[in-house]
Amino acid sequence: MKKLSLILAVSAIFSTSIFAQKTFTLTSKDLGGETTKNQEFNGFGCSGENQSPQLSWKNAPEGTKSFAVTMYDPDAPTGSGFWHWVVFDIPVNVNELVSNAGTKNFVPKGAIQSVTDYGIKGFGGPCPPVGHGYHQYIITVYALKTDKLGTDENTNPAVVGFNLWNQTLAKASIVAYYKR
Repeated sequence: MKKLSLILAVSAIFSTSIFAQKTFTLTSKDLGGETTKNQEFNGFGCSGENQSPQLSWKNAPEGTKSFAVTMYDPDAPTGSGFWHWVVFDIPVNVNELVSNAGTKNFVPKGAIQSVTDYGIKGFGGPCPPVGHGYHQYIITVYALKTDKLGTDENTNPAVVGFNLWNQTLAKASIVAYYKR
């Protein structure tokens, strides 16, 4: 009986490790549950440092040919949310964007930062209206089935988003909050 229990236990551990899936995961050394003055936009009445957060991802699915990263605020009082960062055509061998990559254009060679709802190319940090409460900032990395999205730096976020939707194999997100 003892031998059978040992065989069953070893079999369970072996089969669990063989069939366990690795989850596509996004993490940040710069973000906890809230963004800070480091990420806050500098303009529109805000006085932050406008530094994009460090982001890293792992366990992209098989067939991934490139990545994209977006930051979106669904709580903005616009009727359609607010796109703070749109970067795509990130090469498949890249798994990190360093701190301030979106502002200083430290994105990997070949990656494209298109316009945000601020009307700028690159990162535009949180800047919710004073007294509007916490806004959620959804930062998402997309594993794409194409190496080039087929859009350029002047493409608006809605069109980029449509192309992302059409090319996404997997995505992972971090949600951070901010209020003024």
